[in-house]
Amino acid sequence: MLKTETPSERDTDLDQYDSAQLLSVLIDDQLGAVAAVRRALPALTQAVDAALPRIEAGGRLLYAGAGTSGRLGVLDSVELHPTFSWPRERAVAVLAGGESAMFVAVEGAEDDEAQGAADVQALQPGPSDVLLALAASGGTPYVLGALRAARAAGALAVGFANNAGAPVLAAAEIGVLLDTGAEVISGSTRLKAGSAQKMALNSFSSALMVRLGKVYGNLMVDLKATNAKLVRRAVALTMRAAEVDEAQARAVLEQCGYHVKTAVVALRLGVDVASATQALAQAGGRVRAALAARGE
Repeated sequence: MLKTETPSERDTDLDQYDSAQLLSVLIDDQLGAVAAVRRALPALTQAVDAALPRIEAGGRLLYAGAGTSGRLGVLDSVELHPTFSWPRERAVAVLAGGESAMFVAVEGAEDDEAQGAADVQALQPGPSDVLLALAASGGTPYVLGALRAARAAGALAVGFANNAGAPVLAAAEIGVLLDTGAEVISGSTRLKAGSAQKMALNSFSSALMVRLGKVYGNLMVDLKATNAKLVRRAVALTMRAAEVDEAQARAVLEQCGYHVKTAVVALRLGVDVASATQALAQAGGRVRAALAARGE
């Protein structure tokens, strides 16, 4: 039996706990997810370093999964655009059962290996692309089909699974084992197994975006200011990064469509928006490099 499916020897009277005790156990069990991701650090590091040159060459992040794992892949892909201005067409997720499976479970879809392969082949993957294949069990046929199709096309395939020796880990070029063990509610991999996958994806994609120059210091300077909250955030980030007051920050942000990177470079170098845009382009979109090139 898979470790994620093995009944836990702890808390066998879980159904008799009062609410406070029940919540305490459920919360504390999540610490196992943190530990599992920490143990996966070498593999995650390898994945980021292998993905970076491919993404710099114009590749895409592709995600494939089923059920909870698939939905977590969709979530990570969707969040990259507002957080880092990552192009939507360069973060694409396929989910067993199709888009409707995001909201309603499609029974049996995860068992279709051929469909997993077809869904990835439809994306026309290439050598610059990176597939993140997600399966708590590590043996989901849909995910294995997606993974094999990606590798056949020359894409980098990174497999995430919560069971050692899982087929997804063996079939991937880089396997990320998130060994969370038995769940406090036996077999419910939406608990710490899912939490570990979410943390691993967050860590992988965020690290990749930092390496791509989407962050200056520890500031998120490439966000999309698409609502009032994000406009306020853009102003605050610009004030902090450029060491200016709100009026100065807003004035320059309004000239560059609230693109924080451009505003920061313009303010710190004392140049106009057009010159800041050019400096960023010459520095590969990296704020620190653009400032250093002009002696800042």
